[in-house]
Amino acid sequence: MKLKIDANGNAVLADGPNGKLPVYVHEDGKEAPFDAAATIASIAARAEQSTRVETENKDLKLKLKAFADIKDPSAALAALKTVEDLGHKKLVDAGEVDKVKAEIAKVYDERLAEADAAINGLKGKLFDQVVGGEFSRSKNIADKFVIPADMVQARFGQHFGVEDDRIYATDNTGNRIFSRTNPGELAGFDEALMTLVDQYPYKEQILKGSGASGSGAPQGGAGGAGGKRTLTRAQFDALGVDERAKAAKETTLVD
Repeated sequence: MKLKIDANGNAVLADGPNGKLPVYVHEDGKEAPFDAAATIASIAARAEQSTRVETENKDLKLKLKAFADIKDPSAALAALKTVEDLGHKKLVDAGEVDKVKAEIAKVYDERLAEADAAINGLKGKLFDQVVGGEFSRSKNIADKFVIPADMVQARFGQHFGVEDDRIYATDNTGNRIFSRTNPGELAGFDEALMTLVDQYPYKEQILKGSGASGSGAPQGGAGGAGGKRTLTRAQFDALGVDERAKAAKETTLVD
């Protein structure tokens, strides 16, 4: 990274969450403010985590010494299983053991399936509320896009997820997107979204003031017939199937 300098030889500053931050130019030419304080805190947290993991590994090695004389773990597990089966034979006839096990397994599988269905339902609701809320509230979308927030979500929403009550995003290769402003930390919603948009081949057709003729702003704002939003035929053809269905109802096509 190189510090960005203005014509007077002064460092270029940008607004950050806790004040002004110096802007750096990365190897790919992208510019981003750098939060040194947050980066140092992140490095300290990683160092603490590394120390904790090292301590846990030492504890595990000490516990494993108690099993050092067991040469064949598979044989030891088989012996424990035999003892367990002998205990069952005291309660039921040997011919009924498999039946009892099958009934227990059936009940367990049914309850596990019900629990999985409930968990997946809750995950879906959490995603809709957390991720959908970020799209609908995003000032970036309101200020920079010519398509509404729900259409932006329809195109890029599949890249976002929620883990430990925190939003993360993945790029087109499935790798998580990290912040340029705060290296070592996951990118926030708006930074991740603009990273994804930058990789989108038709970004000029969904961003305001990108690649249109005349005034420099695409004909994607309000002001179409009947107050509808307008899109060019090229912009409409670049949308996905779901986005086209939405656009057909809410926009007016222009040549």
